[in-house]
Amino acid sequence: MKPNKFIIEKQVSEFRTDQGLGTSEPVGLKSLLLKLNVLTVFKPLSENFSGMCLKDHSGHRFMLINSSQPQGRQHFTIAHELYHLFIEERPTPHKCNPGHSKNPTEQSADMFASFLLMPESGICQLIPETELKTKRISIATILKLEHYFSVSRSALLYRLLNIGLISKSTRSAFETGVKHSARCFGFDTDLYEAANEGLVIGDFGEKARNLFDKGKISESHYMELLSKINTHGEQENENRARC
Repeated sequence: MKPNKFIIEKQVSEFRTDQGLGTSEPVGLKSLLLKLNVLTVFKPLSENFSGMCLKDHSGHRFMLINSSQPQGRQHFTIAHELYHLFIEERPTPHKCNPGHSKNPTEQSADMFASFLLMPESGICQLIPETELKTKRISIATILKLEHYFSVSRSALLYRLLNIGLISKSTRSAFETGVKHSARCFGFDTDLYEAANEGLVIGDFGEKARNLFDKGKISESHYMELLSKINTHGEQENENRARC
């Protein structure tokens, strides 16, 4: 069964309200993950493995994101995994590759991510009135939208196509030369580059420190735990142990 657009829209609206987000503003995903206490680890993974998530019976939530993929794609994967962690009733651990599955649950997660990251009202607010009337969206507007919402070009174009603001031919025309167009209009290209390798969001380090301070783990065990989230070498671990 295909995802129900209206149900997904309702779920996104309720999720935004629960998290204190407006109906049209972009989502600060790293801040949101911290607020929701989702332990999130960014690691290089294979090309067809964008991410995965886990939720145990105690409500602890974990997310793994492929840092080898561009930032815009990572953001979509995070939003996709949020569906599994907070919307899906009985999530089961599995490998996710958003946009490449015919599984109804995965398609629902993709739709949730698209609606969450790129709210229709927010998109329309940023498009000049003349472009809205003619449905001829310029490359300048495309760049503004993808950087405002921090999404990939492909995700934005797919959303605009579904809203009915661009045609399939326009989508095809804008899919190529992404970095070149960004440079030509004065945008940086970080959004289209891999990033965040070794980044950990959550209270893993805090919990490890508390165990060490309470004498429940040795210094070597504490430093071993820190090494799992540290990409800057042993010297930083030693400095942390002394602080």
